[in-house]
Amino acid sequence: MRVDASFTDFVTARSTALLRTAYLLTGDRGHAEDLLQTALLRAARRWRSVQDAPEAYVRRILVNLSHDRRRLLFRRPREAPLPPDPDLVRGADAGLERVAERDSVVAALAALPVRQRQVIVLRYFEDLSVDQTAELLRCTPGTVKSHASRALSRLRELLAADESEEVSCVHR
Repeated sequence: MRVDASFTDFVTARSTALLRTAYLLTGDRGHAEDLLQTALLRAARRWRSVQDAPEAYVRRILVNLSHDRRRLLFRRPREAPLPPDPDLVRGADAGLERVAERDSVVAALAALPVRQRQVIVLRYFEDLSVDQTAELLRCTPGTVKSHASRALSRLRELLAADESEEVSCVHR
């Protein structure tokens, strides 16, 4: 397939941000890369008609693909998570603390219902307006606000619980 130079420029400029969006929607780096690759392939096929607003088009595809992935996940047996790495010592390096914080936020996002996670990712990580998020998710602005409010409240609870667990582990 021949690729237009403007598509290559778009991929070069926006693929990192779009990968972050896909990762936050799925919670898994490998699945995020697969989703982004599929979304970019679909965008490349229709490049002439979508080149006016390619990022919105690709985001829409990412949201749809994440819905499809969730549906497929409910049809297959659950995967067992790997045990945590006992060799990872928190506090030994400032970089490790940032990784731990990021992991906590990603885990908290993964604990949210799908629609709430999508709203949080699009509103706060992608910095879209309420109206843009509503349009992308095909719902009303009021629904976006409601999901955002509930999701932020739940994230506060999850992150506070995670922080209190870390403190109790340190004092033992």
